[in-house]
Amino acid sequence: MSTIELFSVTLISVLLLFLFVLRFKIHAFISLLLISIMVGLSTGMHFEEVLNSIQEGMGGILGFIAVVVGLGAIFGEILQDTGGVEALAKSMLKKFGENKSSWALMTSGFLIAIPVFFEVGFIILVPIVFALSRKTGKSVLFYAIPMMAGLAVTHAFIPPTPGPIAVAQIIDVPLGWIILFGFIIGFPTAIVAGPVFGKYISNKIVLHPPEIDPDLKDIVEKDHEDLPSFRWVIFLIGLPLLLILARTFVDLSYDEEWIGQSMFWDALKFVGHPFIALLIATLLAGYIMGVRQGYKPAQIMRIANAALAPAGLIILVTGAGGVFKQILVDSGVGESLAALLTEYNISPVILAYIIAIVVRVTQGSATVAMITAAGMIAPVVTLMELGDIEKALIVVSIAAGSTMLSHVNDSGFWLIGKYLGMDEKQTLQSWTVMESLISVFSFIIVLILTIIFT
Repeated sequence: MSTIELFSVTLISVLLLFLFVLRFKIHAFISLLLISIMVGLSTGMHFEEVLNSIQEGMGGILGFIAVVVGLGAIFGEILQDTGGVEALAKSMLKKFGENKSSWALMTSGFLIAIPVFFEVGFIILVPIVFALSRKTGKSVLFYAIPMMAGLAVTHAFIPPTPGPIAVAQIIDVPLGWIILFGFIIGFPTAIVAGPVFGKYISNKIVLHPPEIDPDLKDIVEKDHEDLPSFRWVIFLIGLPLLLILARTFVDLSYDEEWIGQSMFWDALKFVGHPFIALLIATLLAGYIMGVRQGYKPAQIMRIANAALAPAGLIILVTGAGGVFKQILVDSGVGESLAALLTEYNISPVILAYIIAIVVRVTQGSATVAMITAAGMIAPVVTLMELGDIEKALIVVSIAAGSTMLSHVNDSGFWLIGKYLGMDEKQTLQSWTVMESLISVFSFIIVLILTIIFT
């Protein structure tokens, strides 16, 4: 098939993906598998070749994703259920002071979203937002927007959250680079979309907090002394990130011959692998936050079981994304797309961002947008032989695109709107604009870093 024909097949497959998910309400996992099979057969692959690509694509990515997402989910659930998340947020508020509480909530959200899912972090922190709003008389959005910006940025950009892990694995880039650029790009982005925008929009939309829900009263009024140690929470969150970054540094140092190979550096590489780093953090969290606080082993086991239910869904969807990528590689679509980009001098960073935006705006799920964009751009990245830094910036570019224009087809849009007591117009003016600011501002930083490093 010609390049134009292969490219047309890819475009049609993406349109069909939208149709399956939006019109026929077929689950993203099944939809991605169906689209992958259709692409393979329509580009001339033999039946057995399609089946082999499915197996190779699924197995290749799940060997990594299942372990990392599973451990990350258990780690986050332990911190959540033992009160570690509340301890972090309340300690940050105490350290920043009431006058800078919006900055404290942004920073808390930024850190809390590293181990826990966005929705979980939001549900845990929103009682604190309401309590501050009652105390100061300011609009709920003055505190909620910074908190949500911190959560949203980290959820999209910084492992071990599932989205960036999945994209990094599909594109084949070490997580250390994603963590590094996630912080470099994410924190200033959270400031702009959080405290800065929150101060503006809270003057336009004045929301009053609801009466205290009896079910949340204990969380809102819990004494700081009853919560786990702030220092232990920060240590547990930071430990796996630092170990993974250390592995990336050792790999770079080996490649550049800054250090000689030794048992010490090899051991540091070993503990810095995401598998080992997250395993260490999870075991320590179980002991420090669980056993030392009086939790029984059976209780910790129940926490772990509860964490793996939502993680399983993410793992399967990511695996289907790996299948889509493998089909594009084996069918020759990726090679044709790379040739097209080279001929017209189109940057893969820009293309990845655009693809992620189109999928996100059309079908609503940020995770599906990230995985679909990664599957399409991965063959191009491989054939263009880009370095780890360039690939990491593409990952962040995809994450940026996946946050654009959250609207009525996104479940998060309704969660935020209903919880904060906003109508659809107010949610569009606040939440949707905040998400779009995250997308645009972070992508501008990505473009600047791309110019610097390429």
